[in-house]
Amino acid sequence: MNLPPYKLFPAIKTDRISLREILTSDLNDIIEISYYNSRLAGSEKEALEMLNKINTDYMNGSSIHWGIEEISAGRIAGTIGFYRGFDQASGELGCVLLPSFRGKGIMTEAIRSVVDFGFNTAGLKLIKAVTSNQNIKALRLIERLGFIKSSELQNDNAEFELTRSNFGKT
Repeated sequence: MNLPPYKLFPAIKTDRISLREILTSDLNDIIEISYYNSRLAGSEKEALEMLNKINTDYMNGSSIHWGIEEISAGRIAGTIGFYRGFDQASGELGCVLLPSFRGKGIMTEAIRSVVDFGFNTAGLKLIKAVTSNQNIKALRLIERLGFIKSSELQNDNAEFELTRSNFGKT
């Protein structure tokens, strides 16, 4: 497996988006979607603390977290990454998009790019995703990309799994 930290932070680019390292200068744009361990930042200071924790996790080899930059807008539209499970050849996918960027296919493109990276660069064997059963758009998206529901969790959440053989089959 080829896990973080990498010699150079792995940037991923498509025609519309760039997945890149999140910089301190990006925090004002994404404070409303800055999370760490399912907890939302309440201030710029907390967002910076969370970014520092995320960067520490990356340097410890336990996560990788990208900013999703919509190239035409020239700013971060959301975040995406793998968290937990690298020691078992898996990664838990987490992602969030600013409301003004939703419904444009950006997250579909970002997830496809990150999943491809996970399987083909990092050597993951399994990718998991957890979302609320109430988040119908997220459920449709991950199921469309081949994730299969594996269990019901507390707080009305469900866990989904994706293997390389299921990726993009639906």
